Amino acid sequence: MDQKFEGTPKAEISLDGRKLSRGEVTNDWGLRLQWQVKRDGKVIATPPARAESRYEHPDKTPGKYEIVLQMWKYVNYKKNKQREFISSKFIDISNTVTYTI
Repeated sequence: MDQKFEGTPKAEISLDGRKLSRGEVTNDWGLRLQWQVKRDGKVIATPPARAESRYEHPDKTPGKYEIVLQMWKYVNYKKNKQREFISSKFIDISNTVTYTI
């Protein structure tokens, strides 16, 4: 059975202080949904976002934080020698929000 990607998933996220919330995901493929949290350009966390529409990152380390909502796009199981997926990957499906501590 082939996965069909009809439409591109989209969602709006908003930030209130350090608290994030997401709207409904349109064209949802039903695959893993996660928040990607970066501090000073480096990914530091990828908590799940499917069950809860709100999230507050607990880390209070000083720096510039960027958060985006991502969804897994499965293409195939091909992996490289490091056992990382080659074709399948997470794609950004929302706007990016930032805050600084």
